[in-house]
Amino acid sequence: MAHNCTMLRLAMALSVVVAAWYLAYRLVRLPRVASAAAGTSLTYTTNFPLTEDPIWEHGRWVNGKKDGLDWANVRTTPGFAFGTEIGGIRPAIEKYDDSAALLTGVWGPNQTAEAKVHRVNKDDDHVNQEVELRLRSTITPHNATGYEVMFRCSKSPNAYCSIARWDGILGAWMMLQDNKGSQYGVADGDVVKATIIGDTITVYINGTQIAQTRDYLFTSGSPGIGYYLEGTTGIGNQCGFSSFTATSD
Repeated sequence: MAHNCTMLRLAMALSVVVAAWYLAYRLVRLPRVASAAAGTSLTYTTNFPLTEDPIWEHGRWVNGKKDGLDWANVRTTPGFAFGTEIGGIRPAIEKYDDSAALLTGVWGPNQTAEAKVHRVNKDDDHVNQEVELRLRSTITPHNATGYEVMFRCSKSPNAYCSIARWDGILGAWMMLQDNKGSQYGVADGDVVKATIIGDTITVYINGTQIAQTRDYLFTSGSPGIGYYLEGTTGIGNQCGFSSFTATSD
């Protein structure tokens, strides 16, 4: 009987110790999780004042070729950022080496990317050239992830605005939404904007909402810019951005 009471007291004491350890562990861990979920408030604005290939701006950008190896860089001249992708007619995987540049730093999950289009090319149908906004994106060697919002540099009925997800290696991507029509393309001076809040991506041209979709996969990363060229070569500098602003919280 005494032996049983001793064992019972030991069991109760052990239970108290385990409960106290678990509570202390939770109290230490929970603030860190809450802090990560709260995100980081950041803002960055540029009108691309420098001549750089690739864009650098004193360490504020990573690039598709320089840092990701399998994609193309973004280049700037004063007041203009544009792509360096070779373009032309290439097979499906090879041609998806979009020019890409992402901001460095730790950005909060709720992000806005906004840019002003500078377009020289007026050929609406014979060239497929895009300007792109990036959200929650990353670039490391042979790996690129995140969300891309693309606008065709055209105002013809063949124009489009699409939302896609980059899933890692070159050519690994998924179309989330595809919208076609002249109202989805961009002309010189248009302002394009994309936001991601929670799992919802919303897209605007000149302040008017034109698209919205949802995806849950990526919850962190950086905003940025990108460009795509297909069907011809040597005109990467005919449609790009003259300014860019990113914010997060």
